[in-house]
Amino acid sequence: MVLPNKTPAQTPASEKRSLGRGVFQKCDGCGQVHTAEDFAESWWVCASCGAHHPMSPAEWRRLLLDDGALETWDEHVSPTDPLGFDDGKSYRARLERAVGRSGHSEAVEVGRATLSGRRVAYGSYVFPFMGGSMGSVVGERVTRLFERAHDERLPVILIHASGGARMQEGLLSLMQMAKTVGALRRFRAARRVFVSVLVHPTTGGVAASTALLGDVNLAEPGALIGFAGPRVIESTLRTTLPEGFQRSEFLLAHGMVDLIVPRAEMKSTLHALLSHLEGP
Repeated sequence: MVLPNKTPAQTPASEKRSLGRGVFQKCDGCGQVHTAEDFAESWWVCASCGAHHPMSPAEWRRLLLDDGALETWDEHVSPTDPLGFDDGKSYRARLERAVGRSGHSEAVEVGRATLSGRRVAYGSYVFPFMGGSMGSVVGERVTRLFERAHDERLPVILIHASGGARMQEGLLSLMQMAKTVGALRRFRAARRVFVSVLVHPTTGGVAASTALLGDVNLAEPGALIGFAGPRVIESTLRTTLPEGFQRSEFLLAHGMVDLIVPRAEMKSTLHALLSHLEGP
């Protein structure tokens, strides 16, 4: 027996809500609805209000790197569970879920690439992997990024997007702040350039370590950048923070970042900076 097609009035509400899922995307800034294809072609920047939405590491590679190609380093360095952490769900189970959901082995990818023909050491935090949190493996990979760039005399471009230190590793996670900054200090002895790119959000221990220590700090429009969140600061200090506090425009006005760069201009800006600071 062939069942008749459902009329719109007969379509269950749950099915109606799923219609168009993945086909249309709503801007978080102005509420304008775009097709997913148009959004992707504009690098996830709203054509109506200019709001910048998150991009995957793969999309960042396609935007910035020649042919989108990255020769990855240290993928064999993978996380373990040094504390046997369990808060109702084991840390190992959370790691397995993060790998499955993100398609990455950890919350940062690093390697060697070319940008407009120039060889660079490149890294990008993976926010879908446990909020881009920095554990011991993330710290190790970032440390090795600076160490290899030092040895090969390459400039470093590191895209930061993180919720901060990874609580499941306790003090071992917090130690990565000093470890990565120490590697950065040694890298500077080679007199090469470190350009830090801060996207939404860049917070916690990552913001307090390498993110704001670039020779040049670039930020995307409207990105949340800071250590503790505004609500935590307001409740701790019992004060009202100024409008736009911890957004990239606020940080630019107060000297914490050097330039706000729209996403479509990021590659040309990086090329211009490296050409100026390192020579042709």
